[in-house]
Amino acid sequence: MQRPEPAQIKAQGYEWDDPRDIVDIFEEKLARYSNSKFAVLTDSCSNALFLSLKLKDVSGEIIIPAQTYVSLPMQIHHAGAKAVFEDVKWSGLYQLGDTGVWDSAARFTKDMYVGGDALQCLSFQIKKRLPIGRGGAILTDNKSHYEALKYICLLYTSDAADD
Repeated sequence: MQRPEPAQIKAQGYEWDDPRDIVDIFEEKLARYSNSKFAVLTDSCSNALFLSLKLKDVSGEIIIPAQTYVSLPMQIHHAGAKAVFEDVKWSGLYQLGDTGVWDSAARFTKDMYVGGDALQCLSFQIKKRLPIGRGGAILTDNKSHYEALKYICLLYTSDAADD
């Protein structure tokens, strides 16, 4: 059975030749809503954090709140750094050490982008404010970061499609 969303989107006046163009539409709307220049969709916030940390080429120790989601220290480890837990109070979002990468899985509001050279990672998990079931995104104002992230996502999507 066909999902109703494509028909609903077309009813709003959007057109596309390839179903993957819907991703571009969503990214543009997400960037505009959050007040960032660019948004890159991912399959989860955990993977958004990992890709952002790899793009920033992190190393050494990264301070994070002791009370955070379990996958974050794993992503830091896989990216080549070490998570250091501190008793940090936070609400909605926090920066991972001084990396410029922000975990914003618990915050989704209009004009939420922190700005600067940030890579701000979002979650669309079922219990979040945008409960679409699963997914994540990376917000940025940096065009070269945006292009690198889109390329990486395209590579992995193409590889998956070839399997």
